[in-house]
Amino acid sequence: MFSIQLFYLTSEQLCAYAWRKGQLSAPQCFAADAAGAEAFAHYLDGRGQVPAYLLTDLIEEDFQRHLLPHVGGRSGRGLRQRRLLQLYRDTPYRSATVQGRDEAGRRDDQVLFCALTNPSILQPWVEALARMKTPLAGIYSSSLLSAGLVHALALQHRHTLLVTYQSGGLRQSYFHDGQLRFSRLTLAADRDGAAAAIAAETDKTRQFLTSTRMLERGEVLNAVVLAPAARVAALQALCRDGRETVFHFVAMERASAKLSLADAPALADPLLLALLARRRPPSHYALGPQACYYQLWRARLGLYAGSAVMGVYFLLWLGVNGWGIVDASRSGARLRAEAQSYERRYRDIMASLPPQVEKTANMKAAVQIERLVSTRAPGPQAMLTMLSAALDQAPDISLVQLDWKVRLPDNRAGSAQPRADNAPAVPVSALLIGLPAKPPQDLHVEAEVRLAQNDYRAALASIQRFTAALARQPRLTVVLEQTPLDVRPTVKLTGKTATAAPDSKAKFTMNLSWIP
Repeated sequence: MFSIQLFYLTSEQLCAYAWRKGQLSAPQCFAADAAGAEAFAHYLDGRGQVPAYLLTDLIEEDFQRHLLPHVGGRSGRGLRQRRLLQLYRDTPYRSATVQGRDEAGRRDDQVLFCALTNPSILQPWVEALARMKTPLAGIYSSSLLSAGLVHALALQHRHTLLVTYQSGGLRQSYFHDGQLRFSRLTLAADRDGAAAAIAAETDKTRQFLTSTRMLERGEVLNAVVLAPAARVAALQALCRDGRETVFHFVAMERASAKLSLADAPALADPLLLALLARRRPPSHYALGPQACYYQLWRARLGLYAGSAVMGVYFLLWLGVNGWGIVDASRSGARLRAEAQSYERRYRDIMASLPPQVEKTANMKAAVQIERLVSTRAPGPQAMLTMLSAALDQAPDISLVQLDWKVRLPDNRAGSAQPRADNAPAVPVSALLIGLPAKPPQDLHVEAEVRLAQNDYRAALASIQRFTAALARQPRLTVVLEQTPLDVRPTVKLTGKTATAAPDSKAKFTMNLSWIP
């Protein structure tokens, strides 16, 4: 946990404490004058950028409780701020707290307005903090902070008057159902620990609460007095229970144990400071421009935390990658050892085998060539696929005979050529097996077209559609070699069309050339 500075301000002095490891240090006090403010500035000069919390215990603190219309969000905050400005125009240290809603009528909000009505008491100390660039986290009221003391001591009374001895005097804070409604500070008649007029001050406070209708007549007010155990007996003798007032005494040792303080103090100041250091609530009074150094401190702390997180992340990343490198090195060594073992086994097996006709490298090359030929060697499948697609669009045409050939660069067909008995064999071109590229291919097609009652016009139209469907195939050339009816101008046209003829078939031929 970070160390912090705690300042306890009264009308007469300011006491500085340090909070380390859950305990308060001994106080160092400065008088409320120019010399004290200058000494306080020198004290801050040696503390660096340690965040500070200022707790006030002043008589010049006013409390008013009003009902405001129930408005939420920004409009409600604006309404409360305008009422604050109307009530406390002369001080910047003002606060408004919504404490619930009224049970009757339109259920307005119950708002507690409070302010430090004499800001000149705080001004020298706040200016010293700003001059030394001390990050001021908040300005707090001991009255508002004592609500946490009520919860820590588990005081369950409906009407509770908490009475504490503090540096500023005798503080009496009235709580209704655990919420602060009013607080007053009176100067103690004796500061050396002797009993002050607690009973008389309690009676005055009760009369005020009854006159302002915070406490109805006939309701019991439970006055809880916080004092050292050695003084409880003397206080009990002075404070007698009445018909509407009941006194309860809580030893300072019990309260210190609740807040985990090692030593029980004589005054309630250390209890409130410990409560502030442990809980660190938001500032009771607005800081205004004085909050800039604390915001800078928080930003710097966030940057340090982010840098630390990034550093830890990169260290973990380096560790993981380093471990990965080590693991990869081990795996690589293991794989190399396995490879060497397999290589030795291979050499041993090869040494035990009889001499081979061919070397292993040649066998491997033959396998690779076989695979290459099987994937690249020319075949009629592609052209037959194109022909089949065109036949699907020409139902009148049927195939008679196909002759597929591979065209070599010297215009020789790739079919077997006859040779003499004693002539040497002609080497086969590499194009026949698709090396280095697939060769052009030719397909000679003999087909028949259905001739309905000597209707040559329909037959020729069917052949033209068939030819056009083939010509649409990419890189395919179609040449019609012979048609059922020779319409060349040099050929004599003969035949009879007057007599009806039965359906027959007429042959035609074409040549297809495809370049893969």
